[in-house]
Amino acid sequence: MENLYLYLKSLHIIFVVTWFAGLFYIVRLFIYHTEAELLPHTEKSILQNQYKIMEKRLWYGITWPSMILTIIFGGWMLWENSSFLYQAFFILKLCFVGGLILYHIQCHVMFKHLQNNAVKYTSFKLRLWNEVATIFLVAIVFLIVLRSNTGFIWGMLGLIIFTVTLLLAITIYKKSREKKVK
Repeated sequence: MENLYLYLKSLHIIFVVTWFAGLFYIVRLFIYHTEAELLPHTEKSILQNQYKIMEKRLWYGITWPSMILTIIFGGWMLWENSSFLYQAFFILKLCFVGGLILYHIQCHVMFKHLQNNAVKYTSFKLRLWNEVATIFLVAIVFLIVLRSNTGFIWGMLGLIIFTVTLLLAITIYKKSREKKVK
């Protein structure tokens, strides 16, 4: 039985990694897709059509299946070891996973808009949105690895500092890009 649990854990981790890879890359594609709006018609059309193909393959070929398999293997692990449901760190981790699923669904809404030629977000907003997945990743990893209230508090403090640093870096990057354009 322990061997089964380790196989489930391995598969769960593999699909978590591919799910995050898909989430990180899909929003990067959204950024490039959006920035192509500023190009002359011919270039815009060629690039956006290519981005649509890439987005569709990534989204339906990797990201959605990875999320589903992450949930299946994670749920199966929980079925095999339900004692985690009585631990505060794990319940909080499940809340972050729920938030990540909502993030995934919002990415799907953005995906559908772009597939229908509706560019609704600026590249700057998408760059900010891209970092939300990073925040979920950091929070979930800290919760699973530290597994204690004290460790969690330090982890969340680190997450807040990380988030502020990330936002500052994005803002500085945006200003440096604006200077290059002028």
